[in-house]
Amino acid sequence: MPVQQLQHFLDEAGVEYMCLSHPPAFTAQQLAHHVKIAGDRVVKTVIIELDGKMAMLVMPATWRIHWNRLSRVLDTDFVDLADEQAFQDRFPDCEVGAMPPFGNLFGMSVYCAEVLTTQPELAFAAGTHTESIHMKTSDFLQSVQPMVIDRGFTRPGTQKPAWLIKSRRRPQARERATAAGIAGY
Repeated sequence: MPVQQLQHFLDEAGVEYMCLSHPPAFTAQQLAHHVKIAGDRVVKTVIIELDGKMAMLVMPATWRIHWNRLSRVLDTDFVDLADEQAFQDRFPDCEVGAMPPFGNLFGMSVYCAEVLTTQPELAFAAGTHTESIHMKTSDFLQSVQPMVIDRGFTRPGTQKPAWLIKSRRRPQARERATAAGIAGY
């Protein structure tokens, strides 16, 4: 059974959802594997600190946070991963690491990766490592009303732009410059 607060919220709103039991999943990628759904349709819930306030970031299981970009898109000087000890009391009925992506139920702002909004359905931890909820994306967006952001994430395996890829010759060039006595300009 999903976290009682979430179940009550969804039932009261008349939202259709399905709750599945599965082997323990301690990451969103493991959840995707257990329920046999593409990782782009499984929500990873990350608690972040924005200028000292906690917020929730929801993104596909297959994606990672690009901290510099996220800081720019959220227009903040400080964004960091929140410490689990600092937020576990905000989710009293949830197992640590299995928080559902409904920050609105827990007094947190929610930021959602735009790419999730293109999926027809989503799956996410239901407050435990052995249960997940599956629902229509449109119902999720209507229920949570997150701020949708299109930057601040990276998909593993994405090729870096050519100008970011460092040449392997650069250290050798530096060594030659040092040997020639011109290092440090």
